[in-house]
Amino acid sequence: MDEEERPRKVAKLEHSEASIETELGPAMTGAVPIVDEPSQATSSNAQPEQSQLTLSNETSGLPIQSSEGTAQENDQDSAPKLSKNQLRKLRKRELWEAGREQRKEKRKEQMARKKERRQRMVDEAREAGGEEAVQALRKQWETTRSKSKRSTLLPLSIVIDCGYDDLMNPHERISLAGQLTRSYSENSRAMWRSHLMFSSFNKQLKERFDNVLSPYRNWKGIRIIQEDFVHAAEIAKEQMTSPKGGKLVGPFADEADAKPEDGEVIYLSSDSDNVLTELKPYCTYIIGGLVDKNRHKAVCYKSAVSKGLKTAKLPIGDYIQMTSRQVLTTNHVVDIMLKWLELGDWGEAFMQVLPPRKGGKLKGQQGSDGAVDEASDDEPEAEQTLEEIANQMEADAEIDDENGHNSGPDL
Repeated sequence: MDEEERPRKVAKLEHSEASIETELGPAMTGAVPIVDEPSQATSSNAQPEQSQLTLSNETSGLPIQSSEGTAQENDQDSAPKLSKNQLRKLRKRELWEAGREQRKEKRKEQMARKKERRQRMVDEAREAGGEEAVQALRKQWETTRSKSKRSTLLPLSIVIDCGYDDLMNPHERISLAGQLTRSYSENSRAMWRSHLMFSSFNKQLKERFDNVLSPYRNWKGIRIIQEDFVHAAEIAKEQMTSPKGGKLVGPFADEADAKPEDGEVIYLSSDSDNVLTELKPYCTYIIGGLVDKNRHKAVCYKSAVSKGLKTAKLPIGDYIQMTSRQVLTTNHVVDIMLKWLELGDWGEAFMQVLPPRKGGKLKGQQGSDGAVDEASDDEPEAEQTLEEIANQMEADAEIDDENGHNSGPDL
């Protein structure tokens, strides 16, 4: 009796599982189908854990994804996402780089047309009056060029200390790069220009210039070194005492008896107790190249004191009444010093350089003790775009080539 009932029980069990599979499907039951081939049986026997995982996902209502698809999604999630503004800047940079050769060809065509026009004028003058007329024409050109070439080198040096790279974030380094570009441009176009130098130019700021603002390699009349500002001051002293170190003219016309050994090295800092009253020949003035929103207190001043250098601050509080904080960018300080050389008046120099949004007004000589943070940018002026900076850098290089400005070795 037991032997006859046992097959029926087995058949009943198989029939029950088959009926359940028919209603719910193999994925819900976790049942493994029986196959005759040994290879397939081995493969199906190796899948019980995967089937249970599938059942767990199905019953919990979660979508089933392969491990490959999950890895792709994780890679996408981990990839940095660019904002619309960053994408716009990236596209603009790509377009600018793509058009570099076209701009170069355009400049060559303009120079060729200029030469043809000048040659045509020479031929016409020769036909009209012979060689005498040609000489008169060339003399006229030289006179016009000398008038437009107003810049005269003085024995005075400005060093921008770029040794605070690690204290700035990427946005602040970009801002400082623009300020350095403007400082070079302002000095090269000034009526009385100085020796200009960038020191400690050896970190991420240099990488930005090398990779993005590469036209700076064509700059002339400037020294860019990796050593610190102390070493830069020694180089500046050698430059100013060289035969081409500058003339004691213009603002230094009354300093004809000035001696190189009387020159000083002064680090400009708003934290100094000394006020700069005038610029003197054979002196080196160091400006801290730091954009930090005033986070790092007196860092430039401490750096100068640790090296045993004299410090001073611009007399902005003695001449200007400000409606906002007395904060100047690096290029503002350079431009104010150049304007003083031209005008001989601190008040007028401040008024011509400071942007209108500062709300500065001239006041009497009885000034307050306002301080100036020459190396910070708490209220930065409108930043130039990459294209504007590059255009300015290329234009400055062309002007230098035409005017022959070269107060120091080329880069």
